[in-house]
Amino acid sequence: MVVGQETRQGAGAGAAPAEFRDAVATMHAARLRPEIFCEEMPAPQRIAPWASALSADVTVDDTDIGTGRIILLHDPAGNDAWDGTFRCVAYTRAEVDIDLITDPMLADVGWSWLTEALEAHGASYAAVSGTVTRVATESFGGMADEGGTAQVEIRASWTPLIPPDAPDLAPLDLAPHVEAWAELLCTAAGLPPVPEGVTVMPSRRGQRGSGL
Repeated sequence: MVVGQETRQGAGAGAAPAEFRDAVATMHAARLRPEIFCEEMPAPQRIAPWASALSADVTVDDTDIGTGRIILLHDPAGNDAWDGTFRCVAYTRAEVDIDLITDPMLADVGWSWLTEALEAHGASYAAVSGTVTRVATESFGGMADEGGTAQVEIRASWTPLIPPDAPDLAPLDLAPHVEAWAELLCTAAGLPPVPEGVTVMPSRRGQRGSGL
């Protein structure tokens, strides 16, 4: 995934720290499924001194079935609430079968999609938190024929860590975190998992160069 690497600095920030620039570069090295169109988006400027963000849409047969974004925040001074100097903030929204909206287990299952994706991609993390929201929409009057729709929204944040078994002085690698977020988006949208042993190819829609 090669997209323009735009970063936003908060009030009073100077030149971007090298560790932040390196972390952003690893975000853009993530390998995503071809159904995902991922691109740079404006990052918030008031949450942390430095931030970079990506947005993504899941598209099947020219129909968008899911959308999301992931933001990397960096405060070189550290943040007690993060328990670190970096923080990932992710959002996912996808259409689900309207019959699932009343399932009391939907929220628990939705949250497990995130934690299982992080673990599956080997993304080390701490201090994870978030919410799962179920949204049902009914149509009336002239729109009654459209029927009802349902969506699940997952909002989460976590502190990315260098794996404990990584070599000494290894840099923070955000690619597994971006890939886990992308898998969460696809799972929520109802796409089947990529079979083991099948190589994930770059998205033609999202491609901006020779990498993913």
